[in-house]
Parts: sequence; C-alpha cells; structure tokens
Amino acid sequence: MNADPDEVVLGPSTTQLFRNISLTMKFELEDEIIISKIDHETNIKPWVDMAERNGMILKWWVPENESLRLDVDSLTPLLSSRTKFVTCTHISNILGTVHDIPSIAKAVHSIPGAMFCVDGVSYAPHRQIDVKELDVDFYGFSWYKVYGPHISTLYARRAAQENLNPLSHFFIPKDTLEGKIGLAGANYELAQSIPEIVSYLGGSSPKPVFEAIAVHEGKLQAALLAYLTSRGDISIYGEKNADPTIRVPTISFTVKGMDSREVVEQADQKSNFGFRWGHFYSKRLCSEILGLGDGGVVRISMVHYNTEEEVRSLIETLDGILPRNTLK
Repeated sequence: MNADPDEVVLGPSTTQLFRNISLTMKFELEDEIIISKIDHETNIKPWVDMAERNGMILKWWVPENESLRLDVDSLTPLLSSRTKFVTCTHISNILGTVHDIPSIAKAVHSIPGAMFCVDGVSYAPHRQIDVKELDVDFYGFSWYKVYGPHISTLYARRAAQENLNPLSHFFIPKDTLEGKIGLAGANYELAQSIPEIVSYLGGSSPKPVFEAIAVHEGKLQAALLAYLTSRGDISIYGEKNADPTIRVPTISFTVKGMDSREVVEQADQKSNFGFRWGHFYSKRLCSEILGLGDGGVVRISMVHYNTEEEVRSLIETLDGILPRNTLK
C-alpha cells in the first residue's frame, strides 16, 4: 500500500474498521459531509450515523453521466467551505468502473481541513494500491477479496489521525493507528497469511504482476462485454468500454423479460459458473439510482485466474438460456 506501519491497522472486516473510525471523530454542528450513493453500504451507513450524531449536513453524491463514473465535475457543486468529510468507492462492486481518485482527492483537499475516505474493497483484487499516490486520508480493503482469509486493512494518514478520539483502553499507547482503534488486536492466525498473499502478488515488486493482471483481465471483460452489447435485450450498468484502465471485469446487467434471479438459477442448472444476482449490499445504487426491483442485477465477477476459454464457455451458457433473436 506504500503506507507506514503506524498508519495501518488490521481488523475483521472493512465494514467494522470504517465503523470504528466513524466512532472516533467529532464535528461541529452543520459541518458538511458528502457521501457517494453508488457505494456498498459498508461505506455509507457508518458515515450516515456519524453525520446524525454530530448534527452534520449530509449531501448525497450521485453522478449524472451514463456510466455513473464519480468525477470532480459532479463533486464540485457539493463542496463548500464547511465540507469536512467526503467518501466514495474506488470501484463500485456493481459497476466495475475505476474512479479517478487522485483528481477527486485534489478537489477535496482544496477545502482546508476536509478529509477523504475511499473504499478499496473492489479495487484491491485487480490493481495495485499506493495510498500516497492516491493522496487519500483513509483507505480500506479486505484481504478475503484479495485471495486470502477473512481479515481487512485500514490506512489512515498520520495527519488525519489527529482527528481521531481513540477507542482503545486508556493505558495503551496511542502513537499508532493500531493503538487508537485496533481493539483487542487482529486475529493472529489470519494475519499470518498476509505476507504470503503479498508474495503471491509480487512481493516488493508488484508493478509487473498487476500490469499483467490488467492486460489479462482486459481480454476477459472485452469478450463478455462484446457479447452482452451485441444483444438488444441487455442493459449493462457501468462503463461499457473494455479498456482495463477505466474498468475491471466486474460486470452487472439485467435482461429484458427475465428476472435476474431467473437468469442465475437457469445458468446454475446448466453449468457450474459462480455468478449471482441481487444488490450485493449496494442497495441504494440498485433501488434508488438504477430503479431496479428486488431481483437487482446479474453480476459476473472475473479475476486474473479465470481464462478466456472459461469466458467463451460462459457466453455459450448465457446464449442457451437468454431469449432468442435479440441480436442488434
């Protein structure tokens, strides 16, 4: 992550670590907080509660472009001299679109005292994280999304830690993030897996590994997106361009005339592909922005160990269950 050890804490989940951080900060009445509505609820509910406790003014950040990409243009009208906290995802777990976090961070930090928090759970399995390059104040992700066990990591910039009222016992030193919010310590057995995961992803030289991952994943998503966009009955949510610099192979869609659950259950009967349906904890995005019902989306999530042959087989499976004669 390119973070210093005293800026990192381990915990059971990103949900819990964000909740812990939200409990440590106090703000003035009518200070403003901006929350992205396209996010997983992990990166919404803790901050909604924090706003209510502190009497903050909450502003929802909803992108208006077709791909629902979060950008500075949609953020700027929400910023003011009273903005104190902004939060968003690096990649939506529904949309798969990569947001320009450094540009957003620059806009946030143009407001004196404003802090920026990013949910990196859906980004970490696909791309290298560098918190200093991103210029974020808080960044969380889960190792169980990065091919490991159920343990997570939170980064907090040293300067941002000055805003935290520690949760730990009074006698524990508070000069590190772990000392401030690492309640009872992380699970030792799970923590021991992290060096092995880091080694698998290139160790101290992860750049070529992640570059290779991006190239391969670009091929995977290009094939599936080409098929989905060729049909006239499928709505793809998020960026339709297969360029791996602007999206990852987390692809969500709905099929005209078929419930998302129906699509998945029919596929389950014909294959062993592991994709699912629903809102995937991005309930506000699916219901309030996309206007979808209880079925939500069909989501297909691919990673570097999937093969092009598997994608071709997946397309054959989909073609066998979706309505006929719908090609554009």
